[in-house]
Amino acid sequence: MLYTVLLLVLAALGLLVPALTSAQTHWAWLSVGASGAAAVVLVLDWWLRRRSGTQAAGTAVVDHQVSAGDQRSVPGGAGDEAPESPPDQAHLEPGEEDTDAADALIVSELTDEVRVLDERPRYHLADCSWLAARASLGLPVDEARQLGFTPCAVCRPDAGLADRKRTADRSEAD
Repeated sequence: MLYTVLLLVLAALGLLVPALTSAQTHWAWLSVGASGAAAVVLVLDWWLRRRSGTQAAGTAVVDHQVSAGDQRSVPGGAGDEAPESPPDQAHLEPGEEDTDAADALIVSELTDEVRVLDERPRYHLADCSWLAARASLGLPVDEARQLGFTPCAVCRPDAGLADRKRTADRSEAD
Protein backbone atom coordinates (compact mmCIF):
# COMPACT_ATOMS: atom_id res chain seq x y z
CA MET A 1 0.00 0.00 0.00
CA LEU A 2 2.78 2.43 0.85
CA TYR A 3 4.37 1.85 -2.54
CA THR A 4 1.07 2.82 -4.13
CA VAL A 5 1.05 6.03 -2.10
CA LEU A 6 4.63 6.76 -3.16
CA LEU A 7 3.75 6.25 -6.83
CA LEU A 8 0.69 8.50 -6.51
CA VAL A 9 2.73 11.26 -4.87
CA LEU A 10 5.40 11.01 -7.58
CA ALA A 11 2.67 11.14 -10.23
CA ALA A 12 1.20 14.24 -8.55
CA LEU A 13 4.63 15.90 -8.64
CA GLY A 14 5.09 14.87 -12.27
CA LEU A 15 1.71 16.35 -13.19
CA LEU A 16 2.48 19.55 -11.30
CA VAL A 17 5.44 20.35 -13.58
CA PRO A 18 3.36 20.68 -16.79
CA ALA A 19 0.69 22.51 -14.80
CA LEU A 20 3.21 25.16 -13.80
CA THR A 21 4.93 25.39 -17.20
CA SER A 22 1.80 25.54 -19.36
CA ALA A 23 -1.40 27.52 -19.22
CA GLN A 24 -3.56 24.37 -19.06
CA THR A 25 -5.31 23.92 -15.72
CA HIS A 26 -6.28 20.30 -16.25
CA TRP A 27 -2.70 19.27 -15.34
CA ALA A 28 -3.10 20.99 -11.97
CA TRP A 29 -6.42 19.26 -11.36
CA LEU A 30 -4.88 15.89 -12.25
CA SER A 31 -2.09 16.60 -9.75
CA VAL A 32 -4.64 17.44 -7.06
CA GLY A 33 -6.53 14.25 -7.90
CA ALA A 34 -3.40 12.12 -7.59
CA SER A 35 -2.62 13.73 -4.21
CA GLY A 36 -6.19 13.08 -3.05
CA ALA A 37 -5.95 9.45 -4.17
CA ALA A 38 -2.72 9.08 -2.19
CA ALA A 39 -4.48 10.44 0.91
CA VAL A 40 -7.37 8.01 0.41
CA VAL A 41 -4.97 5.07 0.10
CA LEU A 42 -3.16 6.14 3.30
CA VAL A 43 -6.42 6.36 5.25
CA LEU A 44 -7.56 3.00 3.85
CA ASP A 45 -4.24 1.41 4.83
CA TRP A 46 -4.50 2.85 8.36
CA TRP A 47 -8.09 1.65 8.72
CA LEU A 48 -7.27 -1.89 7.49
CA ARG A 49 -4.29 -2.17 9.85
CA ARG A 50 -6.27 -0.89 12.80
CA ARG A 51 -9.14 -3.25 12.05
CA SER A 52 -7.01 -6.37 11.52
CA GLY A 53 -4.34 -5.56 14.11
CA THR A 54 -1.53 -6.56 11.75
CA GLN A 55 1.19 -4.62 10.02
CA ALA A 56 1.73 -4.39 6.29
CA ALA A 57 4.78 -6.21 4.97
CA GLY A 58 7.94 -4.15 4.95
CA THR A 59 6.85 -1.65 7.59
CA ALA A 60 8.26 -1.26 11.05
CA VAL A 61 6.03 0.26 13.68
CA VAL A 62 7.14 0.77 17.27
CA ASP A 63 4.27 -0.26 19.51
CA HIS A 64 4.49 0.42 23.24
CA GLN A 65 1.35 -1.51 24.09
CA VAL A 66 1.31 -5.01 25.50
CA SER A 67 1.19 -7.57 22.72
CA ALA A 68 -0.95 -10.70 22.84
CA GLY A 69 1.83 -12.95 24.15
CA ASP A 70 2.95 -10.62 26.93
CA GLN A 71 1.78 -10.88 30.50
CA ARG A 72 -0.87 -8.28 31.28
CA SER A 73 -1.03 -6.54 34.60
CA VAL A 74 -4.21 -6.48 36.64
CA PRO A 75 -5.29 -2.93 37.55
CA GLY A 76 -6.61 -1.87 40.92
CA GLY A 77 -3.98 -3.42 43.17
CA ALA A 78 -4.88 -7.05 42.42
CA GLY A 79 -1.63 -7.51 40.49
CA ASP A 80 0.82 -6.75 43.31
CA GLU A 81 2.36 -10.19 42.98
CA ALA A 82 4.78 -10.97 40.16
CA PRO A 83 3.19 -12.45 37.05
CA GLU A 84 4.33 -15.98 36.49
CA SER A 85 6.07 -16.34 33.17
CA PRO A 86 8.23 -19.00 31.56
CA PRO A 87 12.00 -18.40 31.67
CA ASP A 88 12.08 -17.49 27.97
CA GLN A 89 9.69 -14.62 28.76
CA ALA A 90 12.23 -12.96 31.09
CA HIS A 91 13.12 -10.31 28.51
CA LEU A 92 9.54 -8.95 28.40
CA GLU A 93 8.82 -5.65 30.07
CA PRO A 94 6.17 -5.42 32.79
CA GLY A 95 3.16 -3.23 32.09
CA GLU A 96 2.87 0.41 33.11
CA GLU A 97 1.14 1.26 36.37
CA ASP A 98 -2.16 3.09 35.92
CA THR A 99 -1.32 5.98 38.24
CA ASP A 100 -4.03 8.04 39.89
CA ALA A 101 -3.68 11.79 39.16
CA ALA A 102 -3.36 12.61 42.88
CA ASP A 103 -0.59 10.02 43.29
CA ALA A 104 1.22 11.34 40.20
CA LEU A 105 1.14 14.86 41.64
CA ILE A 106 2.58 13.69 44.96
CA VAL A 107 5.27 11.52 43.33
CA SER A 108 6.38 14.31 40.98
CA GLU A 109 7.60 16.28 44.00
CA LEU A 110 9.41 13.40 45.75
CA THR A 111 13.11 12.60 45.67
CA ASP A 112 12.80 9.03 47.01
CA GLU A 113 15.04 6.55 45.23
CA VAL A 114 13.64 4.18 42.62
CA ARG A 115 15.46 1.57 40.58
CA VAL A 116 15.86 1.62 36.78
CA LEU A 117 17.43 -0.78 34.33
CA ASP A 118 19.54 0.39 31.42
CA GLU A 119 17.59 0.34 28.14
CA ARG A 120 14.26 -0.35 29.93
CA PRO A 121 11.37 2.16 30.20
CA ARG A 122 10.09 1.40 33.72
CA TYR A 123 11.15 2.46 37.20
CA HIS A 124 10.68 0.15 40.17
CA LEU A 125 10.75 -0.02 43.94
CA ALA A 126 13.86 -1.70 45.35
CA ASP A 127 11.84 -4.76 46.41
CA CYS A 128 10.13 -5.27 43.02
CA SER A 129 9.81 -8.96 42.22
CA TRP A 130 10.28 -8.28 38.51
CA LEU A 131 13.70 -6.73 39.18
CA ALA A 132 14.81 -9.86 41.04
CA ALA A 133 18.61 -10.11 40.64
CA ARG A 134 18.88 -7.79 37.64
CA ALA A 135 21.52 -5.07 37.89
CA SER A 136 19.76 -1.75 38.41
CA LEU A 137 20.64 1.88 39.03
CA GLY A 138 19.19 4.12 41.73
CA LEU A 139 17.64 7.46 40.73
CA PRO A 140 15.42 9.96 42.50
CA VAL A 141 11.85 9.37 41.33
CA ASP A 142 11.43 12.95 40.09
CA GLU A 143 14.53 12.58 37.92
CA ALA A 144 13.40 9.18 36.63
CA ARG A 145 10.08 10.70 35.57
CA GLN A 146 11.84 13.66 33.90
CA LEU A 147 13.99 11.22 31.94
CA GLY A 148 10.86 9.53 30.60
CA PHE A 149 10.72 6.43 32.78
CA THR A 150 7.22 5.19 33.67
CA PRO A 151 6.08 3.25 36.77
CA CYS A 152 6.07 -0.56 36.83
CA ALA A 153 2.69 -2.30 37.15
CA VAL A 154 4.18 -5.14 39.22
CA CYS A 155 5.54 -3.16 42.19
CA ARG A 156 3.33 -0.07 41.63
CA PRO A 157 5.93 2.50 42.80
CA ASP A 158 3.70 5.57 42.38
CA ALA A 159 0.97 4.17 44.62
CA GLY A 160 3.53 2.93 47.16
CA LEU A 161 5.51 6.18 47.31
CA ALA A 162 2.34 8.30 47.48
CA ASP A 163 0.97 6.17 50.34
CA ARG A 164 4.31 6.42 52.17
CA LYS A 165 4.29 10.23 51.76
CA ARG A 166 0.68 10.51 52.99
CA THR A 167 1.50 8.36 56.02
CA ALA A 168 4.55 10.48 56.80
CA ASP A 169 2.50 13.68 56.48
CA ARG A 170 -0.19 12.32 58.82
CA SER A 171 2.37 11.27 61.43
CA GLU A 172 4.00 14.72 61.28
CA ALA A 173 0.60 16.37 61.74
CA ASP A 174 -0.09 14.32 64.89
